[in-house]
Amino acid sequence: MIEELKKIKETALQKIKSSEAIEALEQIRVEFLGKKGKITEILKKLGSLSPEERPKVGSIANEIKEIITNAIQEQHQVVLEKELQKKIEQEQIDITLPGRTLGCGHIHIINQVMNEIVDIFIQMGFQVAKGPEVETEYYNFESLNTPEDHPARDTHDTFYIKPGIVLRTHTSPVQMRVMEKTKPPVAVVVPGRVYRVDNDASHSPMFNQMEGLLVDEDITFTDLKGTLMYFVHKFFDKDTAVRFRPHYFPFTEPSAEMDISCTVCRGKGCRVCKHSGWLEILGCGMVHPKVLEYARYDNEKYQGYAFGFGIDRMAMLKYAIPSINLLFENNLKFLEQF
Repeated sequence: MIEELKKIKETALQKIKSSEAIEALEQIRVEFLGKKGKITEILKKLGSLSPEERPKVGSIANEIKEIITNAIQEQHQVVLEKELQKKIEQEQIDITLPGRTLGCGHIHIINQVMNEIVDIFIQMGFQVAKGPEVETEYYNFESLNTPEDHPARDTHDTFYIKPGIVLRTHTSPVQMRVMEKTKPPVAVVVPGRVYRVDNDASHSPMFNQMEGLLVDEDITFTDLKGTLMYFVHKFFDKDTAVRFRPHYFPFTEPSAEMDISCTVCRGKGCRVCKHSGWLEILGCGMVHPKVLEYARYDNEKYQGYAFGFGIDRMAMLKYAIPSINLLFENNLKFLEQF
């Protein structure tokens, strides 16, 4: 029986040493040390031995049992370390490889153009003003000398939130808000979103506009023309031709529309300018005396000029963009050009 125990020990130790999995070690433990294991079976036979042999065999069996248990525990640790090392090797990061960089965003074309335009007017001494996009009819229309029967106040042209409250149709209401709180001289530009019931290739129900206002003593139409010509030559180029045509706006008198030579054909005539050689870019004029009265300015002492244009349209003209929808569709292939 002692020889059998020695063979069992050698067999167990060989199996333990060659095991490379936790599951295999557990099977070995059950095979040799379990309730029906080989050593347990021998211990059950001790009763058949003589009183002299029984203690000796029992002692050897327990000693072998302890050796096998220790060997299993040691191999268990070895297997765990190997599995950990294998996992580390599989999941390790090669720090010599280039990293995965995130794409860098940039300023949207509309904001680029808006910032460029604002900078030009700041250089001329204008300040930037802002106002609410949800506006009262008083500031949006009445204070700007736009009567109740004016077509611009109809629902086919203006978004009404509720009676007396609209989405502003231009940034001009900020003019009145500024003049109510500021004594002349006043020189501000007002960039911002505006809303009109319109939607086609060159119009959007929401677009961006820039309003300009200057009020002081001895201001003339010549000052207005000089300011706008300087702006056009800075924003486009010095070779851009400019012309003014008489027009009507309820809040300016006299009023005009300003055209520039076509940015595509340089005035020769093309599809973009409808073969006229000219593109209309903004409306302007001297501030109407009634508007100055609403602001409680002395219209005998002070004069002013105002102008307004679409920032989106400026971007389209400068970069030959065929449709205003491209500015709002969030097409990265288009936007990344700028």
